[in-house]
Amino acid sequence: QVQLVESGGGLVQAGGSLRLTCAASGRTFSRYVMGWFRQAPGKEREFVAAVLWTGATTSYASSVKGRFTISRDNAKMTANLQMNSLKPEDTAVYYCAAATIWATQTRAYDYWGQGTQVTVSS
Repeated sequence: QVQLVESGGGLVQAGGSLRLTCAASGRTFSRYVMGWFRQAPGKEREFVAAVLWTGATTSYASSVKGRFTISRDNAKMTANLQMNSLKPEDTAVYYCAAATIWATQTRAYDYWGQGTQVTVSS
């Protein structure tokens, strides 16, 4: 099992940056695909980014490609999401998740954090 805790959310102006961190506990962190998802009020949870076990392979939603960067540190058991050039439409609760397969679908992820709020003001 993996327990996940997100941090780093907050309020930022449009054009600004935030770095989210997902801290994991459990002995098999390096075996999991790590993903970031987000959910805005009244909307379904959506995929943002994912990173494979070694960190060499990543995937991004088209809406964040070129602005967000996902990374992981297996020694520290963390997964990070660097968010640059933030827009008001990026406002959402951001969730970290872990999966045993390479996927971008919400249902493929087995473990979830509690989420961290990101608010981008215009």
